[in-house]
Parts: sequence; structure tokens; C-alpha cells
Amino acid sequence: MKEMIITTKNLTKTYYKQKAVNNLSLEIPENEVYGLLGANGAGKSTTLKMIAGLIKPSEGEIIYKGQPWQRKDLAEIGALIESPPLYGNLTAQENLLVRTTVLGLAESRIEEVLALVGLQNTGKKKARQFSMGMKQRLGLALALLNQPKLLILDEPTNGLDPLGIQALRELIRSLPAQGISVILSSHILSEVENTVDTIGIIANGQLGYQGELPENSAALEKLFMDVAREKQLGEDAHYG
Repeated sequence: MKEMIITTKNLTKTYYKQKAVNNLSLEIPENEVYGLLGANGAGKSTTLKMIAGLIKPSEGEIIYKGQPWQRKDLAEIGALIESPPLYGNLTAQENLLVRTTVLGLAESRIEEVLALVGLQNTGKKKARQFSMGMKQRLGLALALLNQPKLLILDEPTNGLDPLGIQALRELIRSLPAQGISVILSSHILSEVENTVDTIGIIANGQLGYQGELPENSAALEKLFMDVAREKQLGEDAHYG
């Protein structure tokens, strides 16, 4: 039986009486890549922000390694959600130095993560001069600095060209072997199909499917559309 690094129980987030996430119960296996699939506005980012401790749930529970989630667990969690938090006037190395100083980490870790994401030769180039792909990789380096047990990535390939997507995919696939569990969100089916081990599909803030990746692209697309239609019909009936 698989060990779970994160479990959520009836996780709910309400904004102005509208439920962005509604009774979401996820099971994120340890040392795997979990794909959280859903259309734009489905509740993916809100879910990941709650797991990353950026916003508080309105209801429900988050379990980390079998215990209720606590702030101290952030020491083992890395996250890249929305735009990477970069200082444009600093180099890649200087951006990482700021983070190691804040977190009290060894500076030797900087070269390790730069090599891991392929940014070890950027020299004195400022982050504001980086391409979108380079900024994403630097954001990933920042998220990996503390050697997390859980890495949270929200739409990590946004703005990347095909070569950048391929490189990032290979990097993400290599992480479970290093003891890093990954949960990533996406609305791009092909990205998830080629990257993850297990998927969860949400629509209108609700979980419609969780389990193994379907056997082919057509089956994944059909499953995704079936979940979206079912949850939309349920929402229409609720307001009808």
C-alpha cells in the first residue's frame, strides 16, 4: 500500500459565500509525481496555496506525513506558485544567496541547485534579463534550496517553449528518485500525461476523479471532459 505524503480531508475555501474549493479530499503518494488537472478557474491554485500555507482553509484538514499540517512543516516544503519571486537586479546566484541567508542554509547549496536546473553558467547576467524559461528554472531552484520532501508546482510550464518544457519535464521526473514528492497543477493534458504517475481531476472546486493515469491520450481527454461536464451539470442544477 502506498504511503501518502499529503492527504486532505473535505478541504474547502470560501470567498464571499462562493466555494472556490469544495470538500476536496486528495491523496498525494510519497515519492511520486501527482498531477492536479483542471480547467482555468477550477480551484487548482487555491488548493495548492492552502497546502503550501499561503492561505488558510475555510474548512477541512490537511495531513502531512500522517499528522495534522503545522507551520513547521514548511521547512520540508518547496513551492513555485504563480510568478517566481525574483529580484530582477540580482544574478541567479545572488537571488539564491538572499534565500539561503533568510533560511539559514549553507551557501554550498547554491551551486548544487543551479546545476540541477541548468543555470550554473549564467554568470553576472541579471534575472530581469532572463528568458521566461530561465526565470521559471530559477524559481524552481529557489523552491529546491531547502531540499524539500514535497515540491509544489503551479502550472510550471507556463510560458516555456517546447525545449524548455522537455527539460523541465525531465527534471521533475528525476525528483522522486531523490526522495522528493511532487504535486503539480496543469490544464494541459499532454503535459500531465508525460510527467505524472497519479492524477486528480477537479472541476468547479470539486474532485471528480483520482487515481491512475489513463492508458492513452484519448482516454485521458475523455475522462477530463466527462468530469468537467458532470460537475458543470451539478452546478447548473444547484442554481436552477
